Amino acid sequence: MEHNIKLNQKSLGEISKIISCPTYDRSQLKTGIVHIGIGGFHRAHEALYTDQLLHDSSVTDWGICGVALLDFDTKIYNTLKEQDGLYTLMVKELDGTLTKRVIGSIVECLYAPENPLKVIEKMASSEVKIISLTITEGGYNYDEATGTFNFKNPLIQHDLENPHEPKTIFGYLTQALKLRKVRGLKGCTIQSCDNIQGNGHFAKKMLLSYVQVAEPELITWIDANVSFPNAMVDRITPSTSPLDIEILKETSGIDDAWPVVCEPFKQWVIEDDFIAGRPAWETVGVQFVEDVVPYEKMKLSLLNAGHSVLGILGALYGYSTIDEAASNGDISSFLRIYMGNEVTPTLGDLEGVNLKNYKFSLIQRFGNTYIKDQIDRICSQSSAKIPIFILPTIYTQLVNKGSIDHAAFIIAAFAIYSVGVNEFGTQLIIKDAMETVLNEKAIASRKNPEAFLEIESIFGKLKNDKMFVDAYTNAYQNIVHNGIEKSVKDINSNVLNEI
Repeated sequence: MEHNIKLNQKSLGEISKIISCPTYDRSQLKTGIVHIGIGGFHRAHEALYTDQLLHDSSVTDWGICGVALLDFDTKIYNTLKEQDGLYTLMVKELDGTLTKRVIGSIVECLYAPENPLKVIEKMASSEVKIISLTITEGGYNYDEATGTFNFKNPLIQHDLENPHEPKTIFGYLTQALKLRKVRGLKGCTIQSCDNIQGNGHFAKKMLLSYVQVAEPELITWIDANVSFPNAMVDRITPSTSPLDIEILKETSGIDDAWPVVCEPFKQWVIEDDFIAGRPAWETVGVQFVEDVVPYEKMKLSLLNAGHSVLGILGALYGYSTIDEAASNGDISSFLRIYMGNEVTPTLGDLEGVNLKNYKFSLIQRFGNTYIKDQIDRICSQSSAKIPIFILPTIYTQLVNKGSIDHAAFIIAAFAIYSVGVNEFGTQLIIKDAMETVLNEKAIASRKNPEAFLEIESIFGKLKNDKMFVDAYTNAYQNIVHNGIEKSVKDINSNVLNEI
């Protein structure tokens, strides 16, 4: 199109003639939700559900204030600020068509490093009933080796010494909840939207660990006035590429500096435990349940683990996107065998869930050729993902003396991946908080494969289990000696079941 329309509140009238836009009066919305981490996933998920609710009803209490927490979040903050919180959601359907709509539920944006006190005040506002989080698995500051909160983190030390200028979510939440208590205000709900089993319980455990040291007198007030519902979230949301931005301009004439792309599938299952009230999200497709654990366990150990499997193996094969890895017959068979023979026995009875259909749908979703989810995005922060997505399956299978060969192969592949170059000489883009340690141990593993398992903050005591170590070492040596492609073919050929 010759003329591109810059996305902002003023241009909504013109843009609404082209694609779906908010029909509600955004200026009348109160901020009932503060969301920490306004990246792609939040904007394809919670913000979308909330936008739909605002469309379908006359409620005005549930506008979202998006908080950019980290220094490197400057770009997303500036983009949303310039666009008045508006952005385009582009759903990439399985047939390649694009479904586009402008989302308007984010009505405020704050940049925490610029003005920490403003963020604390917003979280402590009497209007705010929910503080939701997408801070990634690594953001919870958990040490796998000790099973406790990591007080050695320099940022945590900073927050303890500078409570009014925090840098971590724990510093912010603690000061905001303290203000609520001091001012005699009601509590609120802290809603984790991260891929962690029991994410609500986990968020509470980590926060209380910090509060016990930072503001111990706040513990009893939090117990009585703050709820932490568990939730399962699901929608594949790849990074937005420059091409996506150009396609939006070419097909719609809309100039959006940071649209969000995602798959058509979405799911949100939440325990109905909101101490200060909540939006009627159930009217727009959210499931409220008494116990979310079975749903979480299924999703984390199948979808999220499946993503990591495709990412790590795909990187070693030389692929750059997840759909390329999923379309490789050997990798796809590897994933099916892993899900069927090793994960499924750990899941128990999932009432109301057709597990076979769910696994089949995952293969379809991973193979969506229009999503183009980057492998380096999926593999980023694997040191935090593997203990959550894959190790629980290994631990359960070891206890039950079940098969762990494919799971051990994944860990061996991760060790080889962490060297930073695949067998074809291609440099791998490794984005991980533990990148240096991973690389050192990966290089040491060339002489002694078990060296990689010595990273206790990831693997805990797994190095002491002979059954696992034998399977891991065997897989490692097969990959090194035979190459990744032959090794995947060989391990698949040893298994009859593919479920």
